Amino acid sequence: MTDFFYLIPVALALGAVGLAAFMWSLKSGQYEDLEGAAERILSNDGDKPIVKTRQLDSSLKKEPGCLSSTDRKSQRTYDSSIT
Repeated sequence: MTDFFYLIPVALALGAVGLAAFMWSLKSGQYEDLEGAAERILSNDGDKPIVKTRQLDSSLKKEPGCLSSTDRKSQRTYDSSIT
């Protein structure tokens, strides 16, 4: 029974904090433009695709068929991961 003397004021205080946060959000204009966000997500203005450019490292600049031992190991690992 004595727990109610602690729980009721805590519940009322949490409710008051929630109500105050809601009133603040109304006053600061959080709910003014509900349709704007829904329309902005559909527009493509300013969206550009991500383009990845490949950088050639020194091992790729060698003649074809001239692979070092580390290149052969990585090629075998790559080939085994494909199949």
